[in-house]
Amino acid sequence: AIVASTLVMSAVFVPVAFMTGPVGIFYRQFSLTLAISIVISGINALTLTPALCAILLKNNHGHASNNLLGRFFKGFNAKYDGLAGRYNQLIEKIAGRKVITYTMLGVFFAATWGINSILPGGFIPTEDQGVLYINVDSPPGATVERTEKVLDEVYATISKHPAVESISTLAGYSLLTEAAGASYGMGMINLKPWDQREEKIFDLIPVFQEATSGISDGKIEFFPPPTVPGFGNAAGFEFRLLDRTGTGNLNQLAEVADRFLVELNNRPEIGNAFTTFNPNFPQYLIRFDYDMAAKKGISVNTAMEGLQAFFGSYYASNFIKFGVMYKVMVQALPEFREKPEDLLSLQIKNSRGDMVPYGSFLKLERVYGPDQLTRFNMFNAVMINGESRQGFSSGDAIRAIEETATKVLPKGFAYEWSGMTREEVLSGNQAIFIFAICLVFVYLILSAQYESFRLPIPVILSLPTGIFGSYFMLKILGLENNIYAQVALVMLIGLLGKNAILIVEFANQRLQEGATVLQAAIDGAASRLRPILMTSLAFIAGLIPLMIANGAGALGNRSIGTAAAGGMLFGTLFGVILIPGLFAIFARMPKKRTTPHDTTH
Repeated sequence: AIVASTLVMSAVFVPVAFMTGPVGIFYRQFSLTLAISIVISGINALTLTPALCAILLKNNHGHASNNLLGRFFKGFNAKYDGLAGRYNQLIEKIAGRKVITYTMLGVFFAATWGINSILPGGFIPTEDQGVLYINVDSPPGATVERTEKVLDEVYATISKHPAVESISTLAGYSLLTEAAGASYGMGMINLKPWDQREEKIFDLIPVFQEATSGISDGKIEFFPPPTVPGFGNAAGFEFRLLDRTGTGNLNQLAEVADRFLVELNNRPEIGNAFTTFNPNFPQYLIRFDYDMAAKKGISVNTAMEGLQAFFGSYYASNFIKFGVMYKVMVQALPEFREKPEDLLSLQIKNSRGDMVPYGSFLKLERVYGPDQLTRFNMFNAVMINGESRQGFSSGDAIRAIEETATKVLPKGFAYEWSGMTREEVLSGNQAIFIFAICLVFVYLILSAQYESFRLPIPVILSLPTGIFGSYFMLKILGLENNIYAQVALVMLIGLLGKNAILIVEFANQRLQEGATVLQAAIDGAASRLRPILMTSLAFIAGLIPLMIANGAGALGNRSIGTAAAGGMLFGTLFGVILIPGLFAIFARMPKKRTTPHDTTH
């Protein structure tokens, strides 16, 4: 039983270790850690543990029954013997009745499917990391000073809150789009440690939004940092609205995006959806007169290189002075580039060596356009960020976006997922295939262990009780079926399989000794009840701290602890009733007849 359970519990993590992508990183670290630990534990159980038992365990029967501890153990054993007797009677009544076993199995299959359909789905939960980001968009064309004034007002308003420890702000940079611009601003709010504040980060966002709603000179958004650094610049969902019409009409793209955002924010699943795209920044368009430039001996390349040097600076060379290397940057003096019209007064040398003013072949035209134009898959795109509303998962938000896009987006417009949302969508039903492969591994190992293709089936069919328990506990505690819960389900395949192995292994031994199938099932269940209850209850007790975790990583700890504890509780309570009946059913199935070899000499 030790060898079988060790192999099974290790084998369930083998397929998981080969998963790729961000999902694979989560699974791989967990699977390799547990698989190696389980193998070491199995070796320890077969070598060191018997030696420790011989050294440490003493025969105190009849010597310590009068002290307090002895009376406790005596009373406990009496209670357990009564429980084991009632359990034995229950198994005698139902193990031989196929209808009861099939009914229980069908109920758990149906219940698992039903609760899975109403359990919110997610990916990586947004954790309270003690930090909130601020994104500020001043009106198009605003100066840095104007943006700084908005940030100062935000600072003065937010810093009064008792949960805020410090605030850092920066004008001229957008945290969402990573673009530099005078009308952009960003900030980071460092919250006090978890034990010094009552509010969670998700409770503070609406509070801060309400507090800054009176600041009218800028659009202010609050959002948590991404759970996994490198996948987007904000937590929550992220996708791109694509213009596939080919017209290049940015105003139309902005109008479609605005209508789409209005519909999204009206959905109950969406807490806040927004974009920083704005096609109304005041700009100057340079009209280049190619014929006039050619007459004056000026090429387009020469003219543009001159503009780059005059306005944007141009690297020319290096020089060393006092042991320090300095860069030589060419640029027009500030007084020659104060106003847009100054461009027309600047001069560039033509092919004949004469100085030609830019105004002789260039014209400036005032236009409006986006400060930053982004493309996604070669199409003009608008990045949209947002958060799901409290009580809804990221899976609910994704479905809401898909439904709204189908209803609202006109012909020629589409959307593509990006950031962590893209990984969540691409992972799709990957977990189902992983579970299926894990079950195949378990089945093949047990088939080799029992030298039978039928006896491992009771072990496999006992798992729905635990899966239902995981989903049920996640649902009643308000959690979602995310990647941490799925890791716990993979672990449960091995843990619940271990419980079933203990019963099936002993029952199979009794069967080979000549006992009837029903008696073997009863003996296996009765003799293995105590170790199953001991290990299962100890495992559940060890998960309680995870279920009530707080602070950093709380949601991940709660998800994996709740799913594992709920699955182990239900899988143990109902599994010990279901497994003997399943063993009795499959052990009675007739074996395939084979022709024995003649072994006489």
